[in-house]
Order: sequence, then C-alpha cells, then structure tokens
Amino acid sequence: MNVYEDLLLKTISKSEPLTRVLQVLKKLNLPFDYYVGAGSVTNTIWNDISGYSLCYGISDIDIVYYDKRNIESEIEMELKAELKSQLGDFQFELDVKNQARVHLWYESKFGFPIQPYVSLEAAIDSWPTTATALGVREERNGLFKIYAPYQLDDLFSMVVRPNKLMVTKEIYDNKATKWKEKWPKLTIIPW
Repeated sequence: MNVYEDLLLKTISKSEPLTRVLQVLKKLNLPFDYYVGAGSVTNTIWNDISGYSLCYGISDIDIVYYDKRNIESEIEMELKAELKSQLGDFQFELDVKNQARVHLWYESKFGFPIQPYVSLEAAIDSWPTTATALGVREERNGLFKIYAPYQLDDLFSMVVRPNKLMVTKEIYDNKATKWKEKWPKLTIIPW
C-alpha cells in the first residue's frame, strides 16, 4: 500500500458516515462488486486537508455496483432501501447506481448517449475528474480495495483535472466552479 492509499484509509476511518456505510455494505455480503466513491470520498479528503468538518459539503454517499443480470431500476431502489434500513438514522442521502444500466438513462440526463459499461472499473474510469474517479470497499477479509485509475496525487494535491474520456467541458466547468466555492484551496486545471 502506498502512502496516499494509507492516508486515504486513515481519513475515511475518521468519517463516521463513510465507515458506517462501508461496514453495512460488507455485512450485506453482496453477490457483486461495489464501491463507495466519487464525491463523498473526495470531499472527505479535501475537508481533512482544509481543516473543515469531514462532512462539510457532502450531499450524498455514492454507492456504485455492477450487475448486468439485473438492470431494472427497482433493484437499485431495493438495495438503497435495504441500506437505509440497516443504517437507521443516517444524515446523508444514498445514491445507489448499477453502472451496468447507466447507458439507459445517461442521454436523458446529460444530453448524449453512451455505450454500456463493460465493468464497474470501466465506469469509474470515465468519471469527470481524475480526483473523483475513485472507489473504496471493505472486502470480506477486512482488507480494503481502492480503485483509483488516475492515482491519488491529484486528490491529495487538491487538483481538479478534467477526465475527458466522457465528460463535456460544460459539465466539468460547472463542477469545478461549484467545488472551488466550497474548497478555495483547490487548483482547477482549465479544460
């Protein structure tokens, strides 16, 4: 494990909401791979670096998984309901998405179609920035799996860099502007 991975896990362990979600997901023993990722993890790191409350600026916890056998939206809702039931009183919304079905709704939300993802990791590879293309899960053996296709340097350097694999300039610029208002120490790399 490299220094940034170790620091990532130490910081997450200080976040009661992320720790709770990871523990519940592990306990559910899901029949597919999943990650807790994107904004909730990234924002927690930025908050720790900035000296903010670890929960500052977080609107939801992103939970992504890949199950191409069950791509009905009802399955996502059932998993979300089970998580909420297990978590009890929980301060954040849960955003549960099967990455095997993103292509079914992506065009209506973002204005252009995408091809189906071939894996959970392929989905994370396409997320809008190098710092937010990130997922973490606790394995059954208690060890953590971190997937960070663009490494963790930008995350810990508070650099927002576009991942042009799929995101548009407009989506990137909107996200970068919103984040810079919340975390002024961020360095935004122009499109």
